[in-house]
This record gives sequence, structure tokens and C-alpha cells, in this order.
Amino acid sequence: MIDPSEPLQSNAFADFNGIEVQATGENTAQAVLEIGPNSLNPYGLLHGGAYYTLADCACGAACRNDGRKYVTLHGGLDFLHSAKSGTVIATAVVHHRGRSTCMVTVEITDQAGALLATGNYTFFCVTQS
Repeated sequence: MIDPSEPLQSNAFADFNGIEVQATGENTAQAVLEIGPNSLNPYGLLHGGAYYTLADCACGAACRNDGRKYVTLHGGLDFLHSAKSGTVIATAVVHHRGRSTCMVTVEITDQAGALLATGNYTFFCVTQS
């Protein structure tokens, strides 16, 4: 397991999108995004792709905290509320870890704790046994 106090391997896509990822414990991780002008859709709301990327980064980190490497097989989000500014946080929890797949749920909240989106992701372990 990866030590939550250690920084995770840098992810260029997350960095480019202003997402900070950290392991928070065994089978859990968080990703944080400070909303800026480059993360908004034409209506001035956080872009759906930003929500998806944030969730995917958190879920992938939750999988990887066992020390293996994973790639996303499937991901889906249900959008509940929109955010315009501030900070959004994706909290991911692994619910199943098998030899080759890992299933994770995620909740995205704003800085006040209001639920913005929920989702489920499935990852494939690419580490050779």
C-alpha cells in the first residue's frame, strides 16, 4: 500500500487541468480542483469533462494505492448540481479489488460539502503478476 503522506506519481493530464490528487488511506483517495476560467463550460458552470476527469483521477488513485498500475475500463457520473466557482472535491472508495479489476465509487462535493455528482468506475490492473 502507498503511504498517504507520500505524494502520488505525477499525472500530466491532472496537472494540466489543475487537479491535485492524494491517497487518503487504504482503498481511498481524493482529488481537488479549484475552479478557474479554463474549467468552465459556455454557460459559466464547471464543465462536465472537468467533473469526469476529477472523478477518474480520484478513483485511479484509490486503486493504485495498493502499489499496482491501473487504467480505466469504464466510468459513469450522475450530475446532481452545478458549480460555478470555488473548490470541488472528488472522494473515491474502492469497493472491490480483484486480480485484474477494481471497482470504485466516487462522490464530488463543493467546499461546503454539497453533493454535486456521484459515480462508479471500473479499472483494469495492467501490472504483470
